[in-house]
Amino acid sequence: MIQPPTWVIQYLPLVYIAFLAAFTGYEVISRVPTLLHTPLMSGSNFIHGAVLVGSMVMLGLAQNLPEQIVGFIAVLLGAANVTGGYAVTDRILEMFDRAKQREKKPEA
Repeated sequence: MIQPPTWVIQYLPLVYIAFLAAFTGYEVISRVPTLLHTPLMSGSNFIHGAVLVGSMVMLGLAQNLPEQIVGFIAVLLGAANVTGGYAVTDRILEMFDRAKQREKKPEA
């Protein structure tokens, strides 16, 4: 019988956990009411900011080129995630701004 390479055996549980986490996250978030979406976005933006700081620290500690490449990609994706999260949160909060809603209403 053919044995898979050791790196497949080593990383297969991590891939399984990543897929399970993605599926669970999708199922949980899809059931969140609209009213709770904004507070959850704010909380996740905080967590993404901490992830971004961690990836910057790991990039600073990288000692060879593959580690630096992966660290740079992590910082780039983390920064994009934080920026996009704050943009989406700002848009959602604009929907609840009553002053702007009054300005948009045409008066009879």
